[in-house]
Amino acid sequence: MAARANASTLRERLARPLGDAGIPPEQVVADLVRDVEDGILGSTSGRFFAWVLGGALPAALAADWLTSVWDQSSTLAASGPAAAVVEEIAGEWLKDVLNLPRGASFAFVSGCQMAHITCLTIARRALLTRAGWDVEQKGLSGAPAVRIIAGEQRHGSVDRAIRFVGFGTANVSLIPWEALEETLAADPNRPTIVVLQAGEINTGAFDSFETLIPLAKRYGAWVHVDGAFGLWAAASPKYRHLVRGVEAADSWATDGHKWLNVPFDCGYAFVADPAAHRDAVAYRAPYLTYDSDVRDAIDWTPEWSRRARAFPTYAALRQLGKQGITELVDRCCGYAHQLVEGIGALPGTEILWRPILNQGLIGFGDASTDGVIAAICQEGETYFWGTTWSGRRVMRVSVCNWRTTDRDVERAIASVARVLGGAA
Repeated sequence: MAARANASTLRERLARPLGDAGIPPEQVVADLVRDVEDGILGSTSGRFFAWVLGGALPAALAADWLTSVWDQSSTLAASGPAAAVVEEIAGEWLKDVLNLPRGASFAFVSGCQMAHITCLTIARRALLTRAGWDVEQKGLSGAPAVRIIAGEQRHGSVDRAIRFVGFGTANVSLIPWEALEETLAADPNRPTIVVLQAGEINTGAFDSFETLIPLAKRYGAWVHVDGAFGLWAAASPKYRHLVRGVEAADSWATDGHKWLNVPFDCGYAFVADPAAHRDAVAYRAPYLTYDSDVRDAIDWTPEWSRRARAFPTYAALRQLGKQGITELVDRCCGYAHQLVEGIGALPGTEILWRPILNQGLIGFGDASTDGVIAAICQEGETYFWGTTWSGRRVMRVSVCNWRTTDRDVERAIASVARVLGGAA
């Protein structure tokens, strides 16, 4: 489960001099497999609960292999006709599953980080155009300052996106949501983006979309939702109440490599106003061939040369179907509850957060939390990781892998029990 080889060992194996002559591909691959042995983290295991990482569904994994074999440039329909059509269809399916507006546009990007950058870039143009400033022509120097309002518990990828898009952290206001109207009213004409959370990374908590989105929109703010994993609650009748009202936002970001369980290099950005999306992203050049009948990804996605990443998404959605996605979400949430309750019943433990979705937190009293986690990982049966929450070190419990079973949960609890010297 844990990687056993350290960096020095891996460098010693891998850092050969690059020879003048080439090597047969079979030998290159065989050497690579041998040399990285014990340096691969078992993050696709059903007993990996450290971060919000899914496994790879069989259909999605096979489609990902085919994506590499086909090696299509999915920038334009002309350079990848099937890739373009698959992306069209998969995007519509995603909006259906996530209960987003049917008229919303979408972009397939490398992950939720790039989805945030895409959405905030579109928001930047829309807000500054409304303020009479052409940001594409003039840039940000001299532009009206765009204010970002966010909660204290936002994910770090939001902060990075704010930096990358050029807003600057000095323009970020971190507030309790009870103060949103007061904050907006204090400068009602300032271009503003409100960033809301669907599934906080440690607790899985959700902001109150029904209350906050209409309030923000009354002041003309653009509302962006970080739903890296929490947006998938919409797929479950049991948990759908957590995202009630989220469809009224202006943009949404989520991941495919989390709950949809596709391989990495897969995130999704959605925008309620397709015209704003296209105006901010599209590009035209005389040497490119555009298609009037099929969607050209370059009109919606910041990347130029890009992997045809819609193939694994299409395959995953077909393998699961709507019912399968619902069952996957419900099952993972149930396992998160079982893990938290089971570990929390052991001597020397404390339940700090019972899951409202698929994230929970465990404390270890006066014991060294990081030391306990390290011992659990060292045993090799399961894998957890720590975080700092409310000023103390705690162990996160995160479940979103399709491979996780009842037996995996039992084995994980038993492993923690052995490390603590208790009985499962």
